[in-house]
Amino acid sequence: MLKSRKAVLAVWAALAALALSGCTKSVRNYQIAECIGTLGQYENNEPVETPKMKAERERKESEAALEKRQEDALASAADLALSYRYEEAVTLLQDTDELQGDERAEAAIADYQRLQNSMYEYDGAIGHLCFTNLVTDTERAFDGDEYSSTYRQNMITLTEFRNILDALYLNGYILIDIHSLADETTDGVGEMTMTARKPVLPEGKKPLILSIENLNYGSVRNGDGVATRLALDKEGKAGAVYTDEGGHDLIGAYDVVPVLEEFIQEHPDFSFRDARGIIALSGSNGVFGYQIGEDGGQDYEENRQTVRAIADRLREDGWTFAAQGYSYQKMGDMSYESLREDIVQWQDTVGNVIGESDTLLYPYGSEVDYSTEKGALLTNQGFHYLVSLWSEGDHTEVNPTYLRQTRRTITGYVLENYPDNFRDFFSTTVILDPARK
Repeated sequence: MLKSRKAVLAVWAALAALALSGCTKSVRNYQIAECIGTLGQYENNEPVETPKMKAERERKESEAALEKRQEDALASAADLALSYRYEEAVTLLQDTDELQGDERAEAAIADYQRLQNSMYEYDGAIGHLCFTNLVTDTERAFDGDEYSSTYRQNMITLTEFRNILDALYLNGYILIDIHSLADETTDGVGEMTMTARKPVLPEGKKPLILSIENLNYGSVRNGDGVATRLALDKEGKAGAVYTDEGGHDLIGAYDVVPVLEEFIQEHPDFSFRDARGIIALSGSNGVFGYQIGEDGGQDYEENRQTVRAIADRLREDGWTFAAQGYSYQKMGDMSYESLREDIVQWQDTVGNVIGESDTLLYPYGSEVDYSTEKGALLTNQGFHYLVSLWSEGDHTEVNPTYLRQTRRTITGYVLENYPDNFRDFFSTTVILDPARK
């Protein structure tokens, strides 16, 4: 109250002094505003905000707030359109009251409707490329020690993976979710039936499914120039933990998951409706680089919490998970009882941490006979998307209770010895890392 009285007295004192001095109003306003600390706040440096000024300020603030809501809605619709959700983008703009009659919205709606109408039903083979871990530092990985041949033959390099993504993108491939290839209907007693569905894609695009084989990091050694586990960074994003040549642990784009995320950030049109890939997991050698079984030591419960948090983030980003059995053994060679125990153990350990999965990637491509009780076991345990191996082609078939597909696993050995296996996707000679020579 005292401060307010002093300010009023100061204004009156200043007014009295200026009145005697014969100054113009603008000069008086300037000097009064300077005296009471409101210089530049009001129009013509009036000592206080007049009703007219207040009305004008509120009008401008209201217009600015309206423009902000309009721009936010337009930006949200544009983001939906980038992932090919054209119908959702149109609905958003049509349902936004602030954009009714807005020329920008009308133009965007017309554009999104045109793009939606240009989509087509794809009727060709569905490619499925499968990757293992990536080599970041070839000098340390390919140094000739006992691990060198594993890295060189079973993995590809970070450079090669990035080259492959570039080639796939330029050749019009687009990531889709394997679940988009079938419709599931359930009858009154809970029986599910699957029917084939052809993907409807943007004009000029070809579908591609991507997967990662047995992501446990069990075959890598710390310090060899290869990432050793997944982790969440300070922003909560999933990255790969990599130890550089100086012994420093870094979290970033050093393996398939974060590198693909980085690529989609730069090329959002590479992902159809936020599709990512399938991460296949066994259990006996850990998950994401962490031991989660009770025999994994005293940290297993903490590891489970870490794996659960990573899995939750990956699902949020669009990744799905697949089982590869607990032991990662050839399922075609297992007895019925061994297969049942292996699947149940996977569900009790891995599935219990990462969540349920309806997808299975056969280890080493060893399929079961679907006409036997082993085939019925897999579907009865909830696995309806079953992926085998075939290096020279792509096959997808949908049966009443399961979808069967083949994948092509890309390793250094296959790239160097069977380059023609991928000629429909990229030129091996172009994507190979010079470090292999």
